[in-house]
Amino acid sequence: MKLVVVSAGLSVPSSTRLLGDRLAAAVAGQGPVEVEVVELRDLAVEIAHNFTNGFPGRRLAAAIDAVTSADGLIVVTPVFSASYSGLFKSFFDVIEQDALAGLPVLIAATGGTARHSLVLEHALRPLFAYLRAVVVPTGVYAASEDWGAEGLDGRIERAAGELTGLMRGMSGVRTAAAGELTVVPFTEQLAALAGPSGD
Repeated sequence: MKLVVVSAGLSVPSSTRLLGDRLAAAVAGQGPVEVEVVELRDLAVEIAHNFTNGFPGRRLAAAIDAVTSADGLIVVTPVFSASYSGLFKSFFDVIEQDALAGLPVLIAATGGTARHSLVLEHALRPLFAYLRAVVVPTGVYAASEDWGAEGLDGRIERAAGELTGLMRGMSGVRTAAAGELTVVPFTEQLAALAGPSGD
């Protein structure tokens, strides 16, 4: 199985990348998995160019292909202004809307204070629900004080176990989830409810 980690950390070294690596190692510890890391910091210019010219550059296209062909995805962003970073959102904005349908995703974030931990629920989870991905129940938030403290390892292991289970159980589901949907315009739905004219 192929696992892709998307890290939106900006600094080197990055606590965001560190969290992504620890989550990936926990998944890999539960069975054989090929891990690929996508560092959005290295793709920032190509992401911006994609918005202006409509075409991904070579490295961005490879990153998009890696993400959309994965069996599982770990996404990690630093918290900026009480939400995910602009770079993180921009990357997922250049991916086709239905490309992640049915894909198991583990959401994670890092921040300077525990007060931002709800970013997982009010920002990340709704984003990936909109993209029709399957988000694992346990998200992982790591504040500065969490590193080396009790509790983080347990959350990492629990989330990794949930992602591993979904990756194993949903191997054939993505094709059906990504299939074409028939959309009936709202006016036609209303007309069908009204019945023949004169009723």
